[in-house]
Amino acid sequence: MKPDVLAQGVYRVHAQIGTRDLFEGIWPLPNGVLLNSYIVKGTQKTALIDLVKDWEGAVHEITTQINALGIQINQIDYLILNHMEPDHTGSLADLKRKYPNLEILCTKKAVPMVKAFYDIEANVRAVSSGDTLDLGGHVLRFEETPNIHWPETMMTYDMNTGILFSCDAFGSFGRYEHCFDDELDEKEWDLLIGETVRYYANIVSSFSQFVKRGISKLASLDIKMVAPSHGIVWRKNPSQVITLYNDLASYMDGPAKKEITLVYSSMYGNTAALVPTIVKTLEKEGITLHVHEVPRDHASFVLASAWQSSGLIIGMPTYEYKMFPPMYHILDIFERSHVKNRKVFRFGSFGWSGGAQKQFDPFVQALGWECLGVVEYQGAPKEDDYKRIEQLSAQMASSIMQWCSEEEHN
Repeated sequence: MKPDVLAQGVYRVHAQIGTRDLFEGIWPLPNGVLLNSYIVKGTQKTALIDLVKDWEGAVHEITTQINALGIQINQIDYLILNHMEPDHTGSLADLKRKYPNLEILCTKKAVPMVKAFYDIEANVRAVSSGDTLDLGGHVLRFEETPNIHWPETMMTYDMNTGILFSCDAFGSFGRYEHCFDDELDEKEWDLLIGETVRYYANIVSSFSQFVKRGISKLASLDIKMVAPSHGIVWRKNPSQVITLYNDLASYMDGPAKKEITLVYSSMYGNTAALVPTIVKTLEKEGITLHVHEVPRDHASFVLASAWQSSGLIIGMPTYEYKMFPPMYHILDIFERSHVKNRKVFRFGSFGWSGGAQKQFDPFVQALGWECLGVVEYQGAPKEDDYKRIEQLSAQMASSIMQWCSEEEHN
């Protein structure tokens, strides 16, 4: 791979990570992920923005690309750490051992984290919003954007080129053969949008209120390009990914899209028996439906669907007086990710005693969900259960359509 030219003196160096690992030890990568770092070479000084961890040869790949620019690592004057998460700092300790004079720039909150993670204290300088670094022909301005998605996070803006180095913000999962948004074909574009939504739901959604604050803070900048640490560089239309992130952040408080996510678990088919009726009813109502069976479907994909949906239908049996464990895991993920203010209903079977509902109710309360009803039955569903589930499904579709339409006109 070769470095990519973003502007005169500004380059992306990157590594393509395969599909075998889990991002953050949790999220699957069926389409891989990109690790991006950036070189800004001025007439006087050179800065490297963000590192990588030694993941599938990423450090060697990044180093090779930097060398291909005619730059040796010992010629880099500044290392800018926008974010302390180890996928962006994992090679820091080794780098500092080899090049102790390299000056690290990060936020005040990041300074003790550099010490805690890598036992580094020398040549670490804290910067604040509005501080600048003049490299000669490139003046870098720092903007603190806390909790997108760690508290020490910042972004770096090149005042000469208008390039925003946003680190995790505006990123995505997926590997792409091209660097820029305007180089993608239709298939790659579809992958990018889907993997951006999944990345946001999995990685950033818990911090949506801070995303909105951060985007507001960036409004004063003349952003001509968005260069995140995962995914492609947005050159043709950088506002598109910013708008997408702003829309995704708004879904936390609801409504989201005119969509419903049906997620269900079933031990012996008695809970799953109602699924075809739900699907048929919602298809007739003309509303978009996402269907996931857990644990067959990973929580990553369930969460991505749920985040975009204004309605959730949860189906699971009682298991030993409590919720079916895989579904409890899904709801725990929903709570951690703040999938709030949805319209929901629940259905499910039990053998000799219920109990799932008792565990379900606290999630409804904690997440501010409006529960339209519950269909719970012993053994197999009866005729009345089918009628009730059809009624609830139609009611949810109508309610979602009305809610979203009202929001559109506000």
